[in-house]
Parts: sequence; structure tokens; C-alpha cells
Amino acid sequence: MENAQLVTLSRQIALQHQMDVVANNMANINTTGFKASDLMFEDYLMPVARDNDFAGMDRRVHFTQDWTTMHDMSAGSVEQTGDPLDVALMGDGFLTVDTPAGERYTRAGALTIDANGTLVDLNGNPVLGTSGAIKFDDSDIDITIGSDGTVATNNGAKGKLAIAQFIDPQILVREGDNYFSGPAGNAPVTTRVMQGAIERSNVSGVTELTTMIRVQRAYQSLASLMQKQDELRGTAIQRLGEVRA
Repeated sequence: MENAQLVTLSRQIALQHQMDVVANNMANINTTGFKASDLMFEDYLMPVARDNDFAGMDRRVHFTQDWTTMHDMSAGSVEQTGDPLDVALMGDGFLTVDTPAGERYTRAGALTIDANGTLVDLNGNPVLGTSGAIKFDDSDIDITIGSDGTVATNNGAKGKLAIAQFIDPQILVREGDNYFSGPAGNAPVTTRVMQGAIERSNVSGVTELTTMIRVQRAYQSLASLMQKQDELRGTAIQRLGEVRA
């Protein structure tokens, strides 16, 4: 009976973690360039959990284990903004951003120019080019960003966006809502840049809401099962006490 409650509890803990992931996806449904997450589960066999009161082979208990969180790297919809500093990445690449914690990768292409003339993201972190930060001066107008990431103005080229691409994007670690950390890009860059557009979040509100309802119902069902197990335990103890008396 203890094993049954432990198995149920392991599933409830996993469902709670899944609800946290779904809630975070829902909270970022309107975040530019956000990539949804999904929790992966696996069956964990506890080799030492057994009951020797019954004849036969050891009975291994199956627990639920939340194995890892996967990134959904599918592309979000592209929205035309007309802002010359906005970029949408057409492909699997990432912009490289210089944060206080080091270089990070993002798909959020809503860019701007700070007071020092540096190209930055909406958090104020410099967006890196292949030769470092991309800077503008007061005389720069008519900003263009080519499909290869080359940034130019009326005064000529200012740099080229450092696009990072990975053979397996799942090696990246999410930091915050829109940044990923990991090793340097290890795949040929085939991503193209679209100026005057941004990539929206790839979260499907309908899918996430459906998942949230399913997880909530599963959790409630398990809570009801645990209550019945407690009642069964109490009844068993009461009857055993009456027999001994």
C-alpha cells in the first residue's frame, strides 16, 4: 500500500512540474521569438522496492520520472513591422547577444540603438556582429540589413550579425524567457535574415490550454485515488484492531 502511494506521489510531482512548464509557455505567448518547452517523462523501475510477504519473484515498482525539458525550436509566425532595426531569422540560427553573464543566443529580433549608438536588444544587451558590437554614429541613416546579416547605412557597412547555428539545438540551456546558453555554434549557417519583421512566439494557446486542463484533471484524479488509499488503510487498521481485541 505504501508503494501505491509513492507511485501516485511521483506522478503528482511530475504533473506539478509539467504545469509549471505549461504556465510559463502561456505567460510568454506574446513574447517575441519565444520558444515553447515541453516536459519529457520516462518509466523508472525501482529495483529494491519489493514485498517479501508474497511468494514469487521480486515485484519491481514503476515510478514516474520527469526526465528532461525539451525545447520546441519550430518557427513562430513572422510579423511584418516595417521597423528597419527589426529582424526575423528564417532558419534555425540565433542572434548572438553580449550579456553581463557572457554570450547568449536568442531569436528575439526586436532591436534598437542605445544612447551610445550600439545595436542592442530590448533588454539593452549589445547584439554582436562577427567583429564585435555593431555601432552607429549621428550621421548614419537609411539602415539596411541584408539577408546574410550585413548591416549598412549611407556611410557604408557597419558589420555583419553573428548568427549561431547548432547541429542539435537541444544542447542549449534556457536562461530566462528568451536567452539560451551553450557552446559556440557548431553547424554551417544557412539562416537568412529578414529585415523589418519579427518572429512571434511559437506557443499555441489552444494546445497549452488543453494540456493545462488535462494535467489539472489528472492531478485531481490522483488526489482522489490517494484519499481512497488512506481510507482503505484506515479501514484495514480498524478491522485488524477489532480482530485482535
